[in-house]
Amino acid sequence: MHSPGNDLSYQQYFTKNHDLLRKAVRDFVKKEITPHVDEWEEAGDYPRELHKKIADLGYNAIGYPSEYGGSDGDQFEGIVVNEEFCRCGSFGLVASLFSHGIAVPPIINHGTPEQKEKFLKPVIEGDHIAALGVTEPAGGSDVANLKTMAVRDGDHYIVNGSKTFITSGVKADQLTCLVRTGGEGAHGISLLIIETDTPGYSTSEPLKKTGWWASDTAEIYFDNCRVPVENRIGEENKGFYYQMENFQSERLFMAVETNMISQLCLEECLKYVKEREAFGKTLAGFQVTRHKLAEMATLVEASREFTYRVAALINAGEYKVKEVSMAKNFACMVSNKVTFDATQIFGGYGYMRGYLVERLFRDNRIMSIGGGTHEIMNEIISKHIL
Repeated sequence: MHSPGNDLSYQQYFTKNHDLLRKAVRDFVKKEITPHVDEWEEAGDYPRELHKKIADLGYNAIGYPSEYGGSDGDQFEGIVVNEEFCRCGSFGLVASLFSHGIAVPPIINHGTPEQKEKFLKPVIEGDHIAALGVTEPAGGSDVANLKTMAVRDGDHYIVNGSKTFITSGVKADQLTCLVRTGGEGAHGISLLIIETDTPGYSTSEPLKKTGWWASDTAEIYFDNCRVPVENRIGEENKGFYYQMENFQSERLFMAVETNMISQLCLEECLKYVKEREAFGKTLAGFQVTRHKLAEMATLVEASREFTYRVAALINAGEYKVKEVSMAKNFACMVSNKVTFDATQIFGGYGYMRGYLVERLFRDNRIMSIGGGTHEIMNEIISKHIL
């Protein structure tokens, strides 16, 4: 990845303050997370107190309002934190530790002061874990036709239905949840904050996944959950549109993380080809290997630069839904090739547990599905170019 210094491309996006933040986060990850990742991956879990450690250092606060414990900050501070946590090599862990990044933006953008005090501040301080509930077992990408119902009953909504593939689904204290409060389609959907100790709220055991093993992922069930109307975010039946706003940031950071999968694969390969010998010389001595690495490096550089450029435009206040969809798709196309080529370079060892490229190969597969599939991104892009 880019390093602070004389690299003009790096300096275009990052300042000395970003560099200081990067060093601090990298040191924390190296000391507190990386040594334990293999254990947490095998256990399929991680210590809850890690959220508090991260919050105490201020890493939860970046990009959030200072009046609720945040430290404001720009897109690139968030990118620095995200990239450096990804260096632990467990992308499911990173997704769970920062699940609030997709759960609290609607509260920030459309919530009341009372909601921010109750549901934002404890998350920033690391006392609460926040999750986002959108996907349903029968719905997948068809968000506008979700089935979870919230029927008004005086000062409450009665919620029935289920959600699935929910990151931090088991550990969460609160769920920012899309529910149907009106008629069919996008116009009948609202956003509710559902506290997970609400009677009738339950979760599955952690779901067993191909990758993201350390991620706490669950199915969630609502059986006549009474949720106060005061927990509704913004206007009734406007939730779909609030969530569409939220997807821009989620997809940007999925592109950042996907680029880090590619970067880590490249770095692992660059080390391995200098050490591994075959037919009397190192793998680096073979032209076919060198050219494969050159192509990998070129793709990683191009994808990262494009993602940074889109982030800069968003940071300047521009709404770039087409470009962020392109960035996510391109990052995933690159990582699909790079993870495949990396395991090929490692040969049999690339298929063995205990080698980082094996985990990256598995963790990568969800990136072109989660946060909007490759096909949905193409649909969004096509609507903007036709």
